[in-house]
Amino acid sequence: MTIAKDKIVQLNYTLRDEQGEVLESNEGQTPIAYLHGHNNMMVGIEKALEGKAEGDSFSVTLPATETYGERLADSEQRVSVKHLQGAKVWKPGMVAVINTDQGQRQVTVVKVGKFMVTVDTNHPLAGRELTFDLTVAGVRDATEEELSHGHAHGDGGHHH
Repeated sequence: MTIAKDKIVQLNYTLRDEQGEVLESNEGQTPIAYLHGHNNMMVGIEKALEGKAEGDSFSVTLPATETYGERLADSEQRVSVKHLQGAKVWKPGMVAVINTDQGQRQVTVVKVGKFMVTVDTNHPLAGRELTFDLTVAGVRDATEEELSHGHAHGDGGHHH
């Protein structure tokens, strides 16, 4: 079965920066799962996976516009320190998670005050050309429930 719209795709990945350094990987772990063609995955990754099949392994280098986006100027915001998740003590350069109307998002701490922090709302990897080593671990038809919910369920997907 090949990857196309309305298929559940399970994959393992290794993310590398411009120098080839590994930034993140789920190799040897449960594959992530997503519903293809429903804006649940980076545009460049979806395009690269289209038409691939279970067992396919390949690398793709993508521009920022197809992954985490370009860095936006003037993207700093002041937020209450109580909204930051991921540590008890914050220092500039640390990455935090905050909840937004669009779900959780990573931000980078720029300046720390007693009650407020200034964060850069650009994703920490925005503006960078990134290489993804991808292995398709599985492809299957989405269930009616997954299609109505707009995301994958089960191992590597959403649990509710």
